[in-house]
Amino acid sequence: MIWAYPDNYSILLLAAVFVLLYAIYLYRFWKINQKIKVKKRRLVWKMTLRTLYFTLFLIAFAGPSIGNAMKEIKQEGKDIFLAIDLSRSMNAEDIKPSRLQRVKFELKNLVKNFSSDRLGIIIFSSEAFIQCPLTFDQNVIQLHLDGLNSGLVPNAGTDIAAPLKMAYSKFLSDESQEPKSKAVILISDGEDFGNELEETMEQLNQSGIKVFSLGVGTETGSTIPRGSGVVIDQSNNRPAISRLISTNLKKIASQTDGDYFELSEESQEIPQLIDAISKLEGTVMASRTVEASSNKYFYFLLAGLILAIIDSILPVRTLSI
Repeated sequence: MIWAYPDNYSILLLAAVFVLLYAIYLYRFWKINQKIKVKKRRLVWKMTLRTLYFTLFLIAFAGPSIGNAMKEIKQEGKDIFLAIDLSRSMNAEDIKPSRLQRVKFELKNLVKNFSSDRLGIIIFSSEAFIQCPLTFDQNVIQLHLDGLNSGLVPNAGTDIAAPLKMAYSKFLSDESQEPKSKAVILISDGEDFGNELEETMEQLNQSGIKVFSLGVGTETGSTIPRGSGVVIDQSNNRPAISRLISTNLKKIASQTDGDYFELSEESQEIPQLIDAISKLEGTVMASRTVEASSNKYFYFLLAGLILAIIDSILPVRTLSI
């Protein structure tokens, strides 16, 4: 027999508590026995019953495992690109401390959930660039996330199709040529000044590449900091207001069989995004066969419970009236 939870300290502690409580009970019985007649045989029966089911509880707590079997353990993995909008509008402060700073914080926690997957980073505004190729190295991903800022890309508008085209190209040119589950997490406030989005979505859909969009910001929006002032809208010489435009993000997610999520002060759907990505069926990266034993604690627990119920509903009288 193998013990799944061989915590000797806890078991001994529980046994000691049981012995102490029963010693108090026996002392009380001895004091009563000095004054009135007590049937010792019935007391021995009750003590034996209680000792038996408490022992069964201790055995169940230790997790007895009986019998061995061979079990195959598979390690599955996916390829995931993080496409992060670094246009100037991501510095807007309708999410504190800013859209981009909040995204960096949330992504650093998100990537920890995908340690068995290859992750890569694409940054974009009007153009897209590979910031980090697909890798299993979580430390490299975290390092690149730390260094993200809007100065890494040219700021001449936003083209949402650009990072999607680049992710599609990199997935197709993957040297491993293994059939993997592929996905893109598109993080943006939704502003788009490109004109190739429809064609790109069609390519992604045909290749089975899912896009999960994360809309960052609020519909109310805010000004965009620049230096000691704010960005000015040249059309009216007033401060430019950047707002979340979810239409394109929802459309991309829908047409690639992905999903849309939001990140704002009111809506924080990062856990739902993690859950959706986790549900993607990964490719078996490795497998191994291990010898496993079956935990049989339930049988001991059930037997102990039955005896405890018998003890409670059919009390054994130790006093003669």
